[in-house]
Amino acid sequence: MDRQQIITILQGQKDLLDRYCVHKIYLFGSSVRNEATRDSDIDLIVEFEPNARIGLFRFSRLRHELSQVLNSAVDLTTIDALHQDLKTDILQEAVHAA
Repeated sequence: MDRQQIITILQGQKDLLDRYCVHKIYLFGSSVRNEATRDSDIDLIVEFEPNARIGLFRFSRLRHELSQVLNSAVDLTTIDALHQDLKTDILQEAVHAA
């Protein structure tokens, strides 16, 4: 699946994203660089609404539901969870998806 297809699918998931208090979601990694293969996962950064209460269970459930709608494995992270040595590069290539 190419970058635009992923973005289109995510933009069509307003109800899902609202249910999990997602403020923004960004695509990064091989899908953005057009290097993804059939076996590649989809790398996403999620930014939650400021007052959202998202624990590990809800975070895992969001990842699972995104995997289902994208029909692909999803690697979901937050900006704060990005490794410091990689954070700048990842944020520079990230594309706002929804």
